[in-house]
Amino acid sequence: MCSGALVNVRRTALKKWTGGAPCRFERVAWRRGLIRVAGVDEAGRGPLAGPVVAAAVVLRPGRVIDGVDDSKRLTADERARLFEEIRRHAMAVAVGIADAATIDRVNILEATRLAMRRALHGLAPAPELVLTDWVELAGLPYPQRNLVRGDQRSATVAAASIVAKVTRDRIMEEADRAFPQYGFGRHKGYPTEEHRWALAMHGPCPLHRRCFRGVLSAEVFQGVLFE
Repeated sequence: MCSGALVNVRRTALKKWTGGAPCRFERVAWRRGLIRVAGVDEAGRGPLAGPVVAAAVVLRPGRVIDGVDDSKRLTADERARLFEEIRRHAMAVAVGIADAATIDRVNILEATRLAMRRALHGLAPAPELVLTDWVELAGLPYPQRNLVRGDQRSATVAAASIVAKVTRDRIMEEADRAFPQYGFGRHKGYPTEEHRWALAMHGPCPLHRRCFRGVLSAEVFQGVLFE
């Protein structure tokens, strides 16, 4: 990078982050000349059904997107608005997905890591530094920093959490049309009372994670009920 561009980055990096997760870690990297800082996060580790979805986001140095925060702290409307803002203004955005069959085969943690790697590999150009929400990714060709509560302490990780959450919610809304008996559009596959009741009544569908205890117990119940 030329010296003039680096000076400009250093100046814009000093702008105050006016809402949501801060960009302190990003500012440190930008000042050191690491411009492409990717935040990566996931949505969907806890549900009984559907994929785990990861997103990777590279924000433009000094570009403030007000309100970007841990997706769990935001309403659905706020997430939808920020999703569009992130897609419009970020330097790069990519998504990686691991489906229920993959989760059953390798377990949820490894499926999460696989989805994260897929998201990072989808970034063009490649990042110079990766920030995660305390998930270590072995074998990356670029350095990483794994932050406790990363989606609350890093704006890029928070942005990734929003993209992952909105993407996954939309996938589950599509799934609701294919399997309306489970109510996926309402609970997104999480183990709510409604979802557990539907599982007990109908048994699992192809989107359910059979390695999860709640799905296994529903299969046992189905077997007893309809012997």
